[in-house]
Amino acid sequence: MGTENISNLKCVICGREYSSEQVDYICPDHGTEGILDVQYDYDHIQKNISKASLLQNPDRTIWRYKPLLPVNPTSPVPPLAVGGTPLYDAVNLSQKLGLKKIWVKDDGLQPTASFKDRASAIAIVKGREKGAEIITTASTGNAAAALSGLCASMNQKNMIFVPDSAPQAKIAQLLTFGSTVMLVKGTYDQAFDLCMNAANEYGWYNRSSGYNPYMTEGKKTAAFEICEQLHWCIPDRIFVSVGDGSIIAGIYKGLKDLKAMGWIEQIPKLMGVQAEGSSFLYQAWKNSEDVLTKSPIQAETIADSINAGLPRDRVKAMAAVKESEGEFISVSDTEILAAMIELARSTGVFSEPAGAAATAGLVKAISEDRCRSDETVVVINTGNGLKDIPTAMTAVEESGTQPLRVEPDMDQLRKLLS
Repeated sequence: MGTENISNLKCVICGREYSSEQVDYICPDHGTEGILDVQYDYDHIQKNISKASLLQNPDRTIWRYKPLLPVNPTSPVPPLAVGGTPLYDAVNLSQKLGLKKIWVKDDGLQPTASFKDRASAIAIVKGREKGAEIITTASTGNAAAALSGLCASMNQKNMIFVPDSAPQAKIAQLLTFGSTVMLVKGTYDQAFDLCMNAANEYGWYNRSSGYNPYMTEGKKTAAFEICEQLHWCIPDRIFVSVGDGSIIAGIYKGLKDLKAMGWIEQIPKLMGVQAEGSSFLYQAWKNSEDVLTKSPIQAETIADSINAGLPRDRVKAMAAVKESEGEFISVSDTEILAAMIELARSTGVFSEPAGAAATAGLVKAISEDRCRSDETVVVINTGNGLKDIPTAMTAVEESGTQPLRVEPDMDQLRKLLS
């Protein structure tokens, strides 16, 4: 089912264009690498949405931007409140790091506690439009949990592929929501390939990012919210943790949409932050390598949500950083653990390792004079710390913090406090 606001789907490699009815996922000329970009008819869209109409719209979810999304206007949407997450003025963090202004976009407060709810909501709508009986995805955990929870809200069958090393909290979400879960004895990249082959063989609708072009469109809604929450005064930089590259690609797409609509005048510099142990894109950017020919790396990091040996949305992610005149930054696992503590104690935002990676990147950028003191930045927390309690406890231990143990006796408490 097409939508009037879509002009075509354009291959990011060769530029070939297709109608939304011609292809479901990719440009067939490039195998699984022919990722498509959704092109919009902005003249048509502007007849159905404006800054003024948004002010009058009480819906705070991503569906307030429905005219800018690749779904049929009448298609049912999941009932869970996806989107509308807070943008905090991080005064304490700004003062500590010496920047004019830092805002923290907390997507750990999504229904399933991660940014990935945005894309999964679109996946379910598109899957239903295609008449899919089963929707599937490969994930390190968060995208799977997002699809699982949102499918539960719509009574939609789903099949999930995750590496068996995924944190137990994320696996618990999948099982609690009632998904059929395939714990793959291997890496995320192997789970991705298995999911792709299974979806093709059984005809399942494939939600996997870097393959399904509509997932970028769900993720771009965070950019809409950030700009609207800042009253259309854009920041100088946006820091985004990067694994597969799909989130930073989505942020860039949203900013491009807003610029094309004339709602913002320029695009912030996008700062992609990768873990040192999973830094395919950082390496390619630093060494001017072609992401289509660069060999996969052996990825390993505590930040499981950004652990990817071959980023699936690498073409769009690299374009997002280069075209916005941003940078990639690599941070160690130790820096990520420290950032989990820094973010929590400066802002009250509890992040999982991948979410804290963006803050670690900001800290490093400031220490290396990549940010000026008069700049304003947004840091996106992509996932809640409850997703990975063992790593949170490691961060606490490394910070030197320990609980104080006391008998249930006031004399003992006085003695301890003295």
